[in-house]
Amino acid sequence: MYNKIYWIGGSKGGVGKSIVTMAMIDYLQSRTDKILLIETDTSNPDVYRAYNDEVDTKLLNLDKSDGWIDLVNVCDKMHENIVVINTAARNNTSVRAYGETINNTLEELKRKLITLWVINRQRDSLELLNQYCDTIRSGNIHVLRNKYYGDVDKFELYNDSNLRKAIEARGGKSLTFPDLADRVSDDIYTRRLSISRAARELPIGNRAELMRWRNEVKRVFDEIIMPEAETDERT
Repeated sequence: MYNKIYWIGGSKGGVGKSIVTMAMIDYLQSRTDKILLIETDTSNPDVYRAYNDEVDTKLLNLDKSDGWIDLVNVCDKMHENIVVINTAARNNTSVRAYGETINNTLEELKRKLITLWVINRQRDSLELLNQYCDTIRSGNIHVLRNKYYGDVDKFELYNDSNLRKAIEARGGKSLTFPDLADRVSDDIYTRRLSISRAARELPIGNRAELMRWRNEVKRVFDEIIMPEAETDERT
């Protein structure tokens, strides 16, 4: 089995996909994994700009079929890299149109697709997830409730939904992604810093908050990554 593809989805602007993508890259860097970032938010490629000097990066437009062809080809060519895909807010439309491209090539690529779907507390966030599940039938889909929008019990629409039951029935997990203090996340975005660079360059108090957040992020991602690694060892 070659390395995995992590699809960071949500399909809405502002739910927190970019910070989750950055956190995933930071987590994988701590494991010394070889990473390829694929940035599909071509109009505002913040993650690409922050990590272009640290990991292999590709900027792809998935609005058209050519972008999906390029996605599959680069995943094949760079088979030693774990792939992290940061998706644009508009990508649910293209997933419905071209998602079969990735469904049909995973076996030949010898890769496993793992989706981290970031939600807020609004209904359309769940409706978009439901559409995604109907199209992408491969791999596990894990839901991240972004704590920026409130504690776990505030996500009643998802917590009490049949969608949650369906996600967990197919092996996915429902987890809570930790909130990072606004002043620290603002520094990261405005200065286009990677997480590791921010941990070196920000003022000491900001770095302390970032360290707290990184430790919480690690606990969340360990729940996803570690079981997957154990499964791979058995297969």
